Amino acid sequence: MFKHAIICAALIVPPYARAADAGQPTPAPGAAHPAPPAAGQNRISGVVRDATGKPVGGAQLSLQTADGKTVAKTASAADGSFAFAPVPAGRYSVVGGKAGFRTATSPVSVTSGAAQAVVTLVSTQTQEITIVATRLEKARNSLSPKTGGSAYQFSKSDIAKLPQGNNTPLNQVLLQAPGVSNDSYGQVHVRGDHGDIQYRINGIMLPEAISGFGQSLDTRFAQHIDLLTGALPAEYGFRTAGVVDIETKTRFQGGGNVDLYGGSYGTFNPSVEYGNTKGNVSYFVNGSYLTNDIGIQNPAPTATPLHDRTQQQKGFGYVSYLLNPSTKVSFLAGTYDGTFQIPNIPGQTPDPNNLGILAQMGLTGYDSATLNDNQREVNRFAIAAVQSSLSDSFDYQAALFTRYSSAHYMPDVTGDLAFNGVASDVFRSSASSGLQTDGTYYLNTLHTLRMGLFASTENVVNDNASTVFPVNATGQVSGPAYTIVDNSTHNGNTLLGAYLQDEWKATDRLTVNYGGRYDHVNTFFVNEQQFSPRLGVVFKQSSATAWHAGYARYFTPPPTELVPSTAVAAFQNTTNAPLVTTNDPVKSERSNYFDAGVTQRLTAATSLGLDTFYKRSTNVIDEGRFGQALIMTPYNYAEGKIYGAELTLNYRKGDFSGYANAARIISKAKGIISSQYLFDPATLAYAANNWVNVDHEQAVSATLGGSYLWSGTRWNANVVYQSGLRNGFANIGTLPSYTVLNLGATRTFGLPDVGPVEGRLAILNALDRVYKIRDGSGIGVFAPQYGARRGLYAGVTKSF
Repeated sequence: MFKHAIICAALIVPPYARAADAGQPTPAPGAAHPAPPAAGQNRISGVVRDATGKPVGGAQLSLQTADGKTVAKTASAADGSFAFAPVPAGRYSVVGGKAGFRTATSPVSVTSGAAQAVVTLVSTQTQEITIVATRLEKARNSLSPKTGGSAYQFSKSDIAKLPQGNNTPLNQVLLQAPGVSNDSYGQVHVRGDHGDIQYRINGIMLPEAISGFGQSLDTRFAQHIDLLTGALPAEYGFRTAGVVDIETKTRFQGGGNVDLYGGSYGTFNPSVEYGNTKGNVSYFVNGSYLTNDIGIQNPAPTATPLHDRTQQQKGFGYVSYLLNPSTKVSFLAGTYDGTFQIPNIPGQTPDPNNLGILAQMGLTGYDSATLNDNQREVNRFAIAAVQSSLSDSFDYQAALFTRYSSAHYMPDVTGDLAFNGVASDVFRSSASSGLQTDGTYYLNTLHTLRMGLFASTENVVNDNASTVFPVNATGQVSGPAYTIVDNSTHNGNTLLGAYLQDEWKATDRLTVNYGGRYDHVNTFFVNEQQFSPRLGVVFKQSSATAWHAGYARYFTPPPTELVPSTAVAAFQNTTNAPLVTTNDPVKSERSNYFDAGVTQRLTAATSLGLDTFYKRSTNVIDEGRFGQALIMTPYNYAEGKIYGAELTLNYRKGDFSGYANAARIISKAKGIISSQYLFDPATLAYAANNWVNVDHEQAVSATLGGSYLWSGTRWNANVVYQSGLRNGFANIGTLPSYTVLNLGATRTFGLPDVGPVEGRLAILNALDRVYKIRDGSGIGVFAPQYGARRGLYAGVTKSF
């Protein structure tokens, strides 16, 4: 189902069909006017359509006998219908043609009564546009080689076969790949790294966004999704643990669908999409709305969270114009808005020290069930791109992009003071824009050169208003609460990257991809650069066996938009004073990455893959949640190491397809060397002298899934196993493992006056397992999170 290979994308044009009723013909000038048939006489009627199923009016039609003699002529009506009558019994051909279309023939036999014929005309213009657009797509895809690394592909069909189908969030799609582990707040981790995931749309890298709860990118607009990992070619820089490359739908034939989906926990998730191609212009839009009562993981093991409502809106649009056979310009944009209630844990006891002061303000107590913390997230992006060829040997793509994202945590000031002694109103935003260019030069049959440039500038706003109590020398609250404002704006943060690489086909079986890239980052807290060599090798031992190996030097800048400029001294002698006052700046991570693996086709229906990897790093970037605001903050370990292995198995035959993945990963780090004020002295001391298993380490993960079409109903299932994230002091412990079973079924059925409709049922966590993703302990972990309990969902999709 999910392919593990060295793969490239293919353009898929979605089908569209529309029925037309037969009617009376409109004769062409000079054509014979068929008289109405008398009782018992024979008749040929039918419809003329184009290749997309649309009716074609004004087509010239002739009726020819078996020896090629024309015996009647007419023209199709506006709705494409035509008729010949009366017609003697025999074998005929209906020949149709129209300017801009290729001539088509439809054979028909007349015995007695009425006979039907359908004439399909293929537009010469549409065919040319499709061929040119496909060539441009292939040229663009050739800019994204995957030589030497690992690629896991999720096609549109693969996503549709998941229990939730197109309603599956992007993080849950990625979770089906090996080496991807689950975390709270919608996060996933690839091969033991925290985040470090790069998102691309049509090969164009999106600037970094503020991390939050919502999945701002929708699976609905994707034609397919690739997850690239391992030792990547020089083309890929900055975020390299995983590259999520989304290819959008790009060719459309006048159609779309409306989807209504919902169920447990007050879930309501309608969506709509439409696309069309007219001449040289293609466009596609989609939008969705989601609301439910499980916006964030429940901090308690109860079936229904308390105060956990979310509302999320997403939109996406794409338009392209074919300027000439070698040049296409395109524009795409996306928007996301999400609001989240922060769930509560009832029955908590306020800090008596804080209540003493609150009592002086007229408050005698506070119920934790009534806390009203909230967060809003915004994400917008836009890309304008041109794809063209300077010659038969050189293809290129150039794109301008911009992105804005923000997260605003709004506290319940009185309640947070009662329980935590601090209430922080936190707003972070990032506005980025820049340029990306990629080119491919086909030097000769042995060498393909690829080169590119990336440049962006970012403006960051980091506003914090923390309401705190003053404390005396003994640590006791000594006066009424007051607010400390710690705002900052940092403009002009820049990222620069350039690469050059050569894909050398050394032999028919051996391909070598070698090159290098230069990266530079300049922000308010760091100014660093690095040259990074890359080498990848693919050896096709046979048609069934392929080996790959690679080495990559990586340079990963810190996520600028998440780095606060906290004035540690301003919080001394308050309830928000850190135990440690050191605050060294966050640095860029530098690493050496080694990867090797093999793919083996066992049978025509079965393939097997094994991949091993080792990464050694300095200035390891990790992130944690420190305080009530659910916004991550980065910090560095002095050194780190990650190693592991992945196993993949795929099977596809007839109406059944299935997959199984497993991964074993060790991720350790040592010595916390930045943002030390976030930690207690004991944790700093332990990490300075011991290798620490990072909090996001999922030692063993596995996914299993399958889809079977039986008697018109497609049955889907998948299983996710996670061995448990780290917990306890300095991440010494491990949370219990858990297994989640999801089930689904889809079937297409007809409704009167509506036509065919696809129905879907899904049961998530079908066994209603109670499991912890986090328990509130561990480095950079603030609160517990439980996985969602059993939920029943249903949906209907109507295509038009």
